[in-house]
Amino acid sequence: MTTAADGGDELRLELNGITKIYPSVIANEDVSLAVKRGEIHAVLGENGAGKSTLMKMIYGVAKPDAGEMKWEGEVVHVENPAHARSLGIGMVFQHFSLFETLNVVENVALALPGNPDLNKLAEQITEVSNRYGLPVDPQRLVHALSVGERQRVEIIRCLLQNPKLLIMDEPTSVLTPQAVRKLFDTLRQLAAEGCSILYISHKLDEIQELCHVATVLRDGKVTGDCIPAEETPKSMASLMIGKELPVPEHSVPGELGEVRLQLNRLSRVSDDPFGTDLQDIELEVRSGEILGIAGVSGNGQQELLYALSGEEPLNDADAIVICGKSSGRDQPDRRRSNGMGFVPEERLGRGAVPRMSLTENALLTAHQAGMLKHGMIQFDKIAAFARKCIADFNVKCGGEEHAANSLSGGNLQKFIMGREILLAPKLLVVAQPTWGVDVGAAAFIRQELIDLRSGGAAILVISEELEELFEISDRIAVIAEGRLSPAKQLADTNIDEIGVWMSGMWEQPAAGVAAHD
Repeated sequence: MTTAADGGDELRLELNGITKIYPSVIANEDVSLAVKRGEIHAVLGENGAGKSTLMKMIYGVAKPDAGEMKWEGEVVHVENPAHARSLGIGMVFQHFSLFETLNVVENVALALPGNPDLNKLAEQITEVSNRYGLPVDPQRLVHALSVGERQRVEIIRCLLQNPKLLIMDEPTSVLTPQAVRKLFDTLRQLAAEGCSILYISHKLDEIQELCHVATVLRDGKVTGDCIPAEETPKSMASLMIGKELPVPEHSVPGELGEVRLQLNRLSRVSDDPFGTDLQDIELEVRSGEILGIAGVSGNGQQELLYALSGEEPLNDADAIVICGKSSGRDQPDRRRSNGMGFVPEERLGRGAVPRMSLTENALLTAHQAGMLKHGMIQFDKIAAFARKCIADFNVKCGGEEHAANSLSGGNLQKFIMGREILLAPKLLVVAQPTWGVDVGAAAFIRQELIDLRSGGAAILVISEELEELFEISDRIAVIAEGRLSPAKQLADTNIDEIGVWMSGMWEQPAAGVAAHD
């Protein structure tokens, strides 16, 4: 394990008895922890355990109701994020805080003091992105970036501020394994130079490899601490959830049924000049199987998802066939009527309307499932559906009438996944199914997907987590530079081969050989 920089017992940050109470929940209760100079300190806990709220109080986004915060030995009251940054505190949020209509360099400039020269700043962004293996074009508009690319912008924006304390909330959730390795090298170097790091992640193998110490939260309270290098991911998971970590049971699929999704030479020129054009994509997903698509962020996943969802209909109706019906020109509601469910990668804004209640968000996609009568909304049925989703998927919230943006990221993801799974679609297209979800909930969601497949659904999962794809998929393919590789049975490939394919290096099947066995 790496060791903390030689800072003696010098404390950079100290929290004593921090409490935060919202009308419907106690987010944090009497939380105390200390972070030393040059220390990488993990904060572990399930979704809704209070991790993000605690970080927001340190960064000045929220104010504690009780308790004391000391910064470099002095009691401080952090008024707002600008005050936090002036102290030397930087934060990479789980939910991005970027203006979509501005480009990358303009977004970065907003977080810096004064009025920086945009041309010089663009050069700095390019230099930092290359040095830390986080490629991003400074002139690209944020609305055209994938989730993974937006994450890179957030990290680069923080690194440019030379922070004394860097707070990272799920920083690797949409990064490739190679980018994670590079980021870890960067964080170790920052720690060696004296920067303290507060690190939140549900990837316990990362915590074990990277962090010096860990504090465990459960239901808003500190329930223990540990030295990750002396633990295993399994033992840390037990500390988090208070019981053994469930492991998804991935049974061998039975006989496959009809083709539920067929793509026929799907090609599309991206409207975004920095986007990725889709080139002759062909695939089949049958009833009773999960097909996983891996790939480095920004290689056409977003464009493929827009085409599949109907947000960007195609000219060729036959390019997308859903449950036997040519759907390439159809709008999203028609595709849902044909039997397709859809979970986008961006949960706030596309997966859910932030200010609408969970009941209203359930109505958005569940209205075709008997929630309307003679065109009138059956509010009791919608509310009952939302309550079932909350109960079945253990969504921690104040109730079905609370707004989507009042939930933690992981709990909102559980609600959106639950909403689509409970509708029992014939075909389910899912992007990043467990992004930002704790280990226990991730195992539960993956099992639900496997069970849905075993019940006869066809499922297409697009994910940047190879471990996840190998855990749930029956076949796996790779998207690179807008092209789709042949799909392989899971037993016929491995992570190393898929990693090579992610760079675009694969052999096309011989003419006349079907990609689907």
